Amino acid sequence: MVDNRLNEEYEALRESVQTFARKEVAPVIGDYYEREAFPYPLVRTMGRMGLFGLPISEEHGGMGGDYFALCLALEELARVDSSVAITLEAGVSLGAMPIYRFGNEQQKREWLPRLATGEILGAFGLTEPGGGSDAGSTRTTAVLDGDEWVINGSKAFITNSGTDITGFVTVTAVTGQKADGGKEISTIIVPSGTPGFTVAKKYSKVGWNASDTHELSFDNCRVPAANLLGERGRGYAQFLSILTEGRVAIAALSVGLAQGCVDECLRYAGEREAFGHKIGEYQAIQFKIADMEMRAHTARLAYYDAAGRMLRGEPYRKEAAIAKLVSSNAAMDNSRDATQIFGGYGFMNESPVGRFYRDAKILEIGEGTSEVQRMLIARELGM
Repeated sequence: MVDNRLNEEYEALRESVQTFARKEVAPVIGDYYEREAFPYPLVRTMGRMGLFGLPISEEHGGMGGDYFALCLALEELARVDSSVAITLEAGVSLGAMPIYRFGNEQQKREWLPRLATGEILGAFGLTEPGGGSDAGSTRTTAVLDGDEWVINGSKAFITNSGTDITGFVTVTAVTGQKADGGKEISTIIVPSGTPGFTVAKKYSKVGWNASDTHELSFDNCRVPAANLLGERGRGYAQFLSILTEGRVAIAALSVGLAQGCVDECLRYAGEREAFGHKIGEYQAIQFKIADMEMRAHTARLAYYDAAGRMLRGEPYRKEAAIAKLVSSNAAMDNSRDATQIFGGYGFMNESPVGRFYRDAKILEIGEGTSEVQRMLIARELGM
């Protein structure tokens, strides 16, 4: 029989993150959000809790857990705030995991212990200003000059790339031409502060306002040849693998936002009165909240399934795409319904629901748009 109940270890983790989110994140995150300020104290606490090292082995300074543990933490954080959740998600799945999956032992020893404790953050430089979902159209170049790579180009919408604790950005770059005439794409680690590596002013965003996002540029930026991550020419395949994992993590974050909308609406429906009754007594509100719970529950089952297949070593590309698509839709739909239930208060930035609404849309775009997920699902079906 299929059993989706969490074991004691997973449940203890979920409860500890839930307590942190409700007691330490919820009271202060609105202020960070309005100031568009990065929440360094919260990130330090997450580091002390070991959240950045959840899926990293103890040998490399992590907690020795797995990717599902990370997903559970992301869900609980996003029930309260998505800026904090995406900082963790990007720091682990996009920052640390490329090193963990593809780095050599020297690279792992150099970077992973500090990444796993949140002492530093890593970033994932894939998207380019003219590329968007077409990651294969990479224009950034890296030319080997003696024992150094010379990098030129730019990246866009890169999370965790400009904080005071950002340690490096791993970038995809064209390093040559394949035998069939196509681009040879490799991945290279560029430490923060490297001459020629410029972090532009942070973006003014619709949502995720307490997270860090920048455009990056590289102008004859030189790094050691040893900073090549993994095998030369395998960068595109490596990052596609990382994105597949990341879609499960984003699905978990999306479920958290969707469930957070339910939490807020249940509270509000029990307090707000209209026409002499609590609004929760009206069937129109009851049905709307029931639909919201249905979406969150269904989406959670989808990411549990994808994560389970990942941990068992089974193919999960289709299931990851399904989880990301279903969950991001649930987050968007639930935030819209929650805003409707809250009425005018839902349109105020100080309301958690207002933040949820602003944060939800990017979930249908980042780490593969909804259209890309449908394309991937169709391909996996043999179409």
